[in-house]
Amino acid sequence: MHVIVIGAGIIGLATAWELESRGAAVTVVDPQPGEGATYAAAGMIAPAAEIAWGQSPLFPLMRASAALYPDFSARLAAASGDDLGETAAETLVCAGDRADLTTLRELRSLQIRAGSAVELLTGSQARALEPALAPGVCGAVRIPGDHAIDPRRVTAALLGLLAERVVRMEAIEIVRTAGRTTGVGLSDGSLLTGDQVVIAAGEAGNAIAEAPLLPLRAVHGDIIRLRSDPQSPPLLTRTIRGLVAGRPVYIVPRPDGELVLGATSREDGRPGVLAEGVHRLLHDAERLVPGLLRAEITEITARARPGSPDDLPIIGRTDPGCVVSTGYFRHGVLLAPLGARLGADLVLDTDSEWLPPGALESLSPERFEREPAPAH
Repeated sequence: MHVIVIGAGIIGLATAWELESRGAAVTVVDPQPGEGATYAAAGMIAPAAEIAWGQSPLFPLMRASAALYPDFSARLAAASGDDLGETAAETLVCAGDRADLTTLRELRSLQIRAGSAVELLTGSQARALEPALAPGVCGAVRIPGDHAIDPRRVTAALLGLLAERVVRMEAIEIVRTAGRTTGVGLSDGSLLTGDQVVIAAGEAGNAIAEAPLLPLRAVHGDIIRLRSDPQSPPLLTRTIRGLVAGRPVYIVPRPDGELVLGATSREDGRPGVLAEGVHRLLHDAERLVPGLLRAEITEITARARPGSPDDLPIIGRTDPGCVVSTGYFRHGVLLAPLGARLGADLVLDTDSEWLPPGALESLSPERFEREPAPAH
């Protein structure tokens, strides 16, 4: 079977690699492989810290994918010979003030109900673990099971394994015959034909597919990368997430000394970096980790993440020759092993009994076409 995968972010590449490992011939189409949302991602594998109100169908999916990660990363590291920048360091979710601490306590209750192991710490207990935390941090939630990986290293490893199967060209249309997807038209006027097509191009997928259109939205985020003084001890040894006046912020330390700062989220259609976002990130990060302002800024990036109306991914078949895998919003790195495995199952018509109950229905593109149940 020949499968064309449109999109070379972490979802498209991981799906292509999974398909190839199961014996399929793959072609990956992307004019700039690895340069989309994955390029900006911080790489938190955080099924507990990412729990949010109103998103209960997402919780079992995040846990299931996190459970797949050890095997996924071990196989990828062995196959590529690359260091993926993975760390088992835990996460501290910190409160910038008393109101934020109240929110964290309520969120901790939700995390516990969802089955996560979390511990509430005082501010002094948190500073004993991470001395760089500000004196004003009045409490924290400790999450030992959440860790991180470097998405740029992951995509580089996948691209290395799939290098000869990558077409660095833009997919401009889906070709259908008698209601079945049979190929992909490229920007140079050529046509790729395949037995199956996987659309994993994020928010841009709608422009390619034309119909049926998916209810995707572009959610932009600003990311700052920094590096602390290499002659000094590491500023942080754990991922620091936090709330500052109700606003989320995170700082992810890499094993190589890099610090990734982020958490802005906007739907204004502006693809560039906004001064407002950079100012907010630095301001809020200083409230939690004052020493961050002594670090050198090495890069500022903005990218769009594909969001769906219910913030769940959209994974499913749209016609006998086409599978979509998009809408991962801010969870693309965390859900990559699950998305790759499920995408391959759908393409190859394999049972997905390993999924949590009801997952196929909650992820299906058809969920947006269903009529709401009548009120009683």
